[in-house]
Amino acid sequence: MAKDDLKNLPSIDKLLANASIAPLIEAHGREHVRNIARKVMAQARRAILSGAKIELAHMDGWAGKVQNAVNEFANPRVVKVINCSGVVAHTNLGRALLAEEAARAAYEAAISNVNLEYDLAAGSRGDRDDLTEDLIIELSGAQAATVVNNNAAALLLTLNTLAAGKEAIVSRGELIEIGGSFRLPEIMAKSGCILREVGTTNRTHLADYEEAVNENTGMILRAHSSNYRIIGFTTQPSDAELSGLAKSKKLPYVVDLGSGAAVDLALLGLPHEPTMRETLEAGADIVTVSGDKLLGGPQAGIIAGKEEYVALIRKNHLKRALRCGKMTLAALEATLRFYLNPETAVKRIPTLRHLARSLDDIRSCAERVTAILKARLGADAEVFLIDDISRAGSGSLPEMDIPTISVAVRHKEMGPNELAEWFRRQSPAVIGRVAGDLFRLDMRCVDYAEDFK
Repeated sequence: MAKDDLKNLPSIDKLLANASIAPLIEAHGREHVRNIARKVMAQARRAILSGAKIELAHMDGWAGKVQNAVNEFANPRVVKVINCSGVVAHTNLGRALLAEEAARAAYEAAISNVNLEYDLAAGSRGDRDDLTEDLIIELSGAQAATVVNNNAAALLLTLNTLAAGKEAIVSRGELIEIGGSFRLPEIMAKSGCILREVGTTNRTHLADYEEAVNENTGMILRAHSSNYRIIGFTTQPSDAELSGLAKSKKLPYVVDLGSGAAVDLALLGLPHEPTMRETLEAGADIVTVSGDKLLGGPQAGIIAGKEEYVALIRKNHLKRALRCGKMTLAALEATLRFYLNPETAVKRIPTLRHLARSLDDIRSCAERVTAILKARLGADAEVFLIDDISRAGSGSLPEMDIPTISVAVRHKEMGPNELAEWFRRQSPAVIGRVAGDLFRLDMRCVDYAEDFK
């Protein structure tokens, strides 16, 4: 029977000659449609050989199957989603949203030639760091700065430049793992430096660092615990203490600041997070931060600090492999400009605006969404408001509960996980969460209730 079914499968040439395929070939190209048709028929052959019964006997049926496959392949992979997850800067959803001005700057850079590495005054080659360095210096108080494509790259480049072949001393309590199972020890190994652990998970003393320094020490490193907290019986030296030790031993003191707060988060009613400026003023020689976490800009890694060290980092040949493109730098420049006035930054940068959003404003939006969903889901659904908790996300402000309002949904025909799937299938897709056997849509990051219509 399998052999008979295989014989009934049409040839690729006959399939491409079907009248309904002609518009596909015109729109997508003959070779692409041929490749898709081959995949469709190969899948059918595998199904037959596994014992499955294939119903499509007529050519038009197979042509329709190819048409569906071509159209599905043509659908965009990157699509808009509505973030109701309860996590403001959600790594899996693209982290920070850009301010309109930053997005517009990236768009203009994308469709235009720009002075990426061209000095307009001199009429000669320039340096792409010139586009953002003075703004980073103004924001952080650093002597110099450079930018690469993310914070992991910033740390990798810094380690490789300042400690390749040498030991980097770091507390055991700071051997972090970030999203995607990327771990600090592995990044350090790839950089060519040697990890020298000191202290214990919960307690590391200045003396531990001092005893670890030897003739092969390249730097003292602190990895800020931006995605976790160790509480209780703990101790760790201050930045000033570690900086003082590093200076006495003629070593660079590097701080991987991670989430990259650029202003005092007390302006948003949130707990204090160390800023680039505070960390450098406390004695760090280099700080590295993410551009797309609390800074609220595009994915980027900022390296700021002492001019002598930044100059060495710039000369590293890895810098070219890790550098940012014109769209990233245009968006980053526009984002950094907001910080010249921190009050403006809080109002205009979406990540900061969402974190600072008032409960009254969230509730107003939630009420409008509730009315829309009641109309869409009908009598089989119960839609109501509940008090809930948001998180900053992307390893920022771990364990910090931020009060919010969620729209909760119960349905007679669908359980919480089925509701989550139904909302993900909408256009745009809606990403909520299931907690306490209840499907929830956190409204903190929803700016337009009309998106739910």
